[in-house]
Amino acid sequence: MLYIIIGRDKPDSLAARLAARPAHLIRIETLKDSGRLVIGGPMPAVDSENPGDAGFVGSVIIAEFPSLEDASAWAEADPYQTEGVFESLEVRPFKQVLP
Repeated sequence: MLYIIIGRDKPDSLAARLAARPAHLIRIETLKDSGRLVIGGPMPAVDSENPGDAGFVGSVIIAEFPSLEDASAWAEADPYQTEGVFESLEVRPFKQVLP
């Protein structure tokens, strides 16, 4: 089943996000390479693909996992969570209707 993972960044966490990004991307690539990643990316703090110093307010991932527990465990182990980038983390089942 698909699950949506929404991580909301702590205020002023851009430096921590940038430091944790390489390890975060390795985990995302693993999801992608296994065919389980539907979509993923950051949410810019301003209306721009490159927000610069404004940074990001969080990230969204939609991916396939065997269960909600597995998706939650994966999210809790992500470097953005373990390195203190995220202020909150939400994992929910997701039903893709379109496209």
